[in-house]
Amino acid sequence: MQVSVETIGTLGRRLKVAVSADQVEKEFNDRLQRLSKQVKLPGFRPGKVPLKMVEAQYGGRLMDEIAGDLIQTTMHEAIGSQGLRPAGDPRVQRKTVTRGEQLEYTVEFEIYPEVKRFDLTGTHIERPVVAVSDEDVDRTLETIRKQRAAWRPVEREAHLGDRVTIDFIGRLNGKEFEGGKATALPLVLGSGTLIESLEQGLIGAKSGESRNVMAKFPAYYRHSLLAGQAADFDVKVNEVAEAILPDVNEAFAKELGVADGSVEKLRTDIKSNLEREASNRARAVVRTRALKSLLDANPMDVPQSLLDGEVQRLKSADVSSGSSQADEAVYASRARSRVALGLILGEIIRTRGLVADPARVRARLEEMAVDYESPQEFIKWHYEKPERLSEIESLVMEERVVEDLLGSAEVTDKSMTFQELLKTDVVLQ
Repeated sequence: MQVSVETIGTLGRRLKVAVSADQVEKEFNDRLQRLSKQVKLPGFRPGKVPLKMVEAQYGGRLMDEIAGDLIQTTMHEAIGSQGLRPAGDPRVQRKTVTRGEQLEYTVEFEIYPEVKRFDLTGTHIERPVVAVSDEDVDRTLETIRKQRAAWRPVEREAHLGDRVTIDFIGRLNGKEFEGGKATALPLVLGSGTLIESLEQGLIGAKSGESRNVMAKFPAYYRHSLLAGQAADFDVKVNEVAEAILPDVNEAFAKELGVADGSVEKLRTDIKSNLEREASNRARAVVRTRALKSLLDANPMDVPQSLLDGEVQRLKSADVSSGSSQADEAVYASRARSRVALGLILGEIIRTRGLVADPARVRARLEEMAVDYESPQEFIKWHYEKPERLSEIESLVMEERVVEDLLGSAEVTDKSMTFQELLKTDVVLQ
C-alpha cells in the first residue's frame, strides 16, 4: 500500500492511497471461488458453474464490493501510518477499479488541532470571597414575601409591582400574530413576564381602561420572526391589585418548613442556603476564569465538522427551551469556544491518563443531591444507567483538570458582597 499526504489549509488533510493490483487480484479470486460454490445456473449442478461464467455475471458487483471493503480495511491503516487523528468522518472518493489494476482512492478529513499549553503558569486569577450578611438574608426574606403575596383590588392607577389582569391582542403590520393574544392574563408590572415596553405602557392604567400600546420586541427575542419588530397591542385592563405581603412571624416560618415556627431558625436556614449558593457560584466563577485563561493560552482553529455539529446542538437546545438566537455569529462564537475547550480538556485528560475517581463521583453526587427532596433517590437514579453517571464523571474530570490548572496559576482572593457575586459572569462566552 502506498500513501501520500497533502495539507489543505490548517487542519485539512488529503491522503492518496494505492492498494497494489496483486492484493486486489488475490481478493477477487478468493471471492470468486467462494461465490462459484454458491451460484446456481440452469444446466449446471450447484458448485459446478465455470468461473468464467460466474465472473461474467457477477464480476462487476464483486469488484465494487472488494473496493469498498479494501477501502475500509486500508483507510485506518493508512491514516495511522501517518500519525494522524481524524476529527469527524473522513470523505472518500475512489476511481473505478478493474482487473489487473491497483485500487486508488483519496480520503479527506480534518485533524484535531495541537494543544500547546497544559497549564496556566504566569496567569493571575481572582477568586471571589463572600460573607453573607444580614442584609442578604433580609433581601431574600423580602423576595419570599413577594412570592407569597395576597392581592387586593384597588381603584387607583397601576404602579410598578402591582398586578394587572388584562386581555390583549397584538398586531404586526396590522395583522395578528401567533402567541400575540391572551385573555384574563395576570401580570405583575416590572416582572419581565412580557416585553419591557409593553409592561411600561400599562403603568398608570386603571381598572376598566383600554389602551393601545406600541411595543418593540428585543433584537434577540426567542421568536425570530418577532425579533426587533414593533407591534401594536390593544389592551383592556380588567383589574388592578396591590400586593399585601405576609408578616415574618411564626406562621410564616412554619409555612416555610420551620417546625417550631422560630423566625430566628428561619433566618439561620436562609443564611445557610445563601452561603451554599455563594460557595457554588464562587467556584463557578473561578472555573470560568480558569477555562477562559486556558482557551486564551491555546488559540486554535477548530475542525469545521465539529463546529457545525455544535452550532446545531446549540440551536436545538434553544428551540427546546423556547428561545431562539437570531444572530448566526453568536451561535458560531459560542460553538467555537465550546468545541475548542472540549478539545483542550480532552487532550489534557488523554495525555495525563486521568480517570474519574469513584469516591469523588459519589461525593459530587451527594453534594448535588442536597437540593432535592429525596437525595438518595437522586443518587440511585444516576447509578441506574451508565450514561447518567457518565455525565457526573465528566463533571468530576473537568473539576480535576481545573484544580490542576489553578495549581499552576497565581490565585488571589478578592472580597465582594453577595450581590456583587450574583452579578459576576459565570458563563464562558
